[in-house]
Amino acid sequence: MSGRITTVAVVEVWSRAQVLAAAPDDASRRASLPLTASRIWSESGRGPTGLLWGRCRGSATYAVVVEPGQAYACSCPSRKSPCKHALALLLRWADGLVGPGDPPEWVPTAGPARGRSAEEERVPDVEAATARAAERRAKVDAGLDELDRWLHDQVRTGLAAWERRAWTHVEGVAARMVDAQAPGVAGMLRGLPALLARDAWPERLLDALAGLHLLVVAHRGLDRLPVDLAATVRSRVGYPVAKAGVLAQPPVLDHWWAVGSVDSVDGRLETRRVWLWGRTTRSWAMLLSFAVPGAGLDESVGVGQVLNAAVHRYPGGGEHRVLLGEQWPVDEAPDAAGPAEPLAAVEQRWALQVAADPWASRMPAVLRAVPVPPARPGEPWHLADPDGSAVRLVAMTLEPWPLLAASGGRPVEVFGEWGPAGFAPVRLLGAEAGTDGTGRPRLLAVA
Repeated sequence: MSGRITTVAVVEVWSRAQVLAAAPDDASRRASLPLTASRIWSESGRGPTGLLWGRCRGSATYAVVVEPGQAYACSCPSRKSPCKHALALLLRWADGLVGPGDPPEWVPTAGPARGRSAEEERVPDVEAATARAAERRAKVDAGLDELDRWLHDQVRTGLAAWERRAWTHVEGVAARMVDAQAPGVAGMLRGLPALLARDAWPERLLDALAGLHLLVVAHRGLDRLPVDLAATVRSRVGYPVAKAGVLAQPPVLDHWWAVGSVDSVDGRLETRRVWLWGRTTRSWAMLLSFAVPGAGLDESVGVGQVLNAAVHRYPGGGEHRVLLGEQWPVDEAPDAAGPAEPLAAVEQRWALQVAADPWASRMPAVLRAVPVPPARPGEPWHLADPDGSAVRLVAMTLEPWPLLAASGGRPVEVFGEWGPAGFAPVRLLGAEAGTDGTGRPRLLAVA
């Protein structure tokens, strides 16, 4: 019997959250999720040292080789690292869909070949990056010019036809915006048919079309806009923002209270918005995550949790989205007033939000108000301030009887999202909701 000991590398499998955190930008993250289907993968496997490989079939068949956290190689033309195909392979690995095996001949034994030294990899190719940015800008410009002609046609011919074929009205031009590398615009277009389910839909639809036209005009003058507004326009159009660039922004340190969470479906993706309130800075922040339906959204920050953390804000005027940075143990949270505001203050804050981001569709708010049932069936509920001001409740999945019962006719604190159509209640909080045993308010869903 030989006395030689054979060692085998133990590679810790990543979670889906770790994989998505490695994405270079939101566009890559979104694009990778539909590519995890087994039917489009072949010759995939993993080695004992952690090397992953596979062929992904899309508009062509791409060879993908990944060393998790170290190197990523793909035969696709993308310059991103990792690209969407490498991210999809990592997601399949995280889901246990990549079995052990021997690498085929096309997989290099030393892992992904880079072709450049490690020192060279750290030096950005400014000329190539500038050329890629110019190429993308030209594609977006052409796509938005086409969109503007379509918008003029809608106004010229009238909106009556939308009632009969709203979806077919937008799907073709939305797909064209995706091809033009303007996915944010495509998402705005695909949200238009939902407006027909609301009261006074012609006015709402015309407002939305005007907003798209404003975005086209703003993009044409992008280089002349103030820095924050230019960043907002780029975000609304759908330009990618590198995670490293966001984390390079100055951190905002605070005790962040996760006041509420909102899940929604956007095309083939589920989206989760976790709204954070800074107890000392008295400011709002939002954590955003995505997942394919059924895959499970990020649950690393739960409603009611308090984080002692640094957050880094995405660029743009009125931007709430952040990335979590360094975290520390939660000590005694500072005494500070809660986020509840009177209606007049929220209306003023919404005006500032729209001034900074004319395409804003929501912002977080906590109202201390009394729920008011409708006078007649079919009419909307309202929340009323003690001074008599009221806001319409919208996006209700259930009539808010639990909210009315909790209030007993007295003002209650309600967290929700404020938007152009009114206030969408999400959670009841404050003394009326009780506590969770730790002294923090227990939050009860009301919508």
